[in-house]
Amino acid sequence: MLRRTLLSLLALGFWPLTAGAIVTVAFESPGQFRDASLEGSYIVAADEPALREIGKHLQKLGERYLAPGETLAVEVLDVDLAGRFEPWRTHAYGVRFMDSITWPMIRVRYTLQRDGHTQMSAEERLIDQMYLAHQTTYFSNDRLRYEKRMLDHWFRTRFVEHVPPP
Repeated sequence: MLRRTLLSLLALGFWPLTAGAIVTVAFESPGQFRDASLEGSYIVAADEPALREIGKHLQKLGERYLAPGETLAVEVLDVDLAGRFEPWRTHAYGVRFMDSITWPMIRVRYTLQRDGHTQMSAEERLIDQMYLAHQTTYFSNDRLRYEKRMLDHWFRTRFVEHVPPP
């Protein structure tokens, strides 16, 4: 009975036959990043939640869009989150203010390999100067919604539509 169930699952494609895509994310000198803090510079290790979330988001994009057997290694070289803290606003301490000149920026170096052969390798500076005008599928309480939207667009353009780097 168990053997028949396993064979049925294999026949229906519910059993993983090949390894999925692998995405590794590393942050090079995160202490030197321009602005990766969700809480303001006054909190020790304030960058960790944002960097952890960016890393997890890149891994989810890889799981969703990359083919089995592909490996993507991403080095995050710099992060400048959308908006800025304005400490002179005494009643809004720790609030990130968004305006048209404080767009998100993430600088990355990446290598995409398939079966051990390099398919694509580059260093890019991802920016979204129109981040306030674009619609996003992320909730307004997601503090990285602009960065995630920018990463979504970059990932689909670069790895799904295969548009070469500029």
